[in-house]
Amino acid sequence: MTTAEISEKYGLSKEELFAHVDNNEEESERITAPRYSYWHSVFRVFFRKKINIVILALLALMIVFTYIYPAVSTYDKYANIADSASKHLGPAAAMEYFGASIHWIFGSGASGQSTFDAVWYGARISVSLAFICAAINMTIGILVGALWGFSKRVDNIMIPIYNIVGNIPYVLLISVLVMLFTPSFWTMVFALTITGWIGIASFLRTQVIIIRDREYNLASKCLGTSTFKIAIKNILPFMTSVIVTQAATEIPSYISYEVFLAYIGMGISDMSLGRLIYEAETAMVTPGWEMEFWCPVAVVSFITIVLYVVGQNLGDATDPRTHM
Repeated sequence: MTTAEISEKYGLSKEELFAHVDNNEEESERITAPRYSYWHSVFRVFFRKKINIVILALLALMIVFTYIYPAVSTYDKYANIADSASKHLGPAAAMEYFGASIHWIFGSGASGQSTFDAVWYGARISVSLAFICAAINMTIGILVGALWGFSKRVDNIMIPIYNIVGNIPYVLLISVLVMLFTPSFWTMVFALTITGWIGIASFLRTQVIIIRDREYNLASKCLGTSTFKIAIKNILPFMTSVIVTQAATEIPSYISYEVFLAYIGMGISDMSLGRLIYEAETAMVTPGWEMEFWCPVAVVSFITIVLYVVGQNLGDATDPRTHM
């Protein structure tokens, strides 16, 4: 196609089609690239999957019923204990007896209490326990793991400690600690965090070793930068996706530990989800009482699945390789 044909096709003159460009050395050195924001890309990738919007809605619903609902409802386990007709009612019978209300959609328990209220009151304790334990273990594990993987001196100290503590069954250690002290909320936090961070630190150590000998880290070390500063500034920012994914598995696991220990009679004395399941064990095989057992089991499953899926998908989104 000739210049005249192009000019006629697009309605442009020859001067508009061909313009002289000055040779500007400063402009030629300028690099033009699209602006990149890490967290903007994280949320863009995360919300690209429509299922994540549904999962976040379920997470918001879980938070509302776990923390807000118990704060505004007046739950009293023994309010109807003197009323024998109110005990062990199914959802339909409870709503007929007490009237249509959200409090009775799961029926009533052994003391005539609302199973729905009891479940979410217990969920607040179990979820709070999981978040506190995860925050403590992840913080200590990340800091120690970063130093452990970068410093050979710390490695020489931590390897024998990990070989000893890491081979002690975790559930057995928690059980012994709970038995030694009063089985309370903070006793369980202490038992779950006294050695829980070591496994996280060991995992992160392996990840740190992979990137510790890169050129910029060697250059920082040669320039006299401290090991702690290199670990915090140069290494941890590259491990965001690994840390988020690890947290996604840690938080549900603490809920599972609490439920399991309570189910075998070694849990905390507070009315957590595990304690509810433990006290409703006989209801599982009693005709008409099954909802007392299966409702807290279903809520535990719902909470752990939602927390795990949100964490895993967020972990995938924080991986820079998915931002392309």
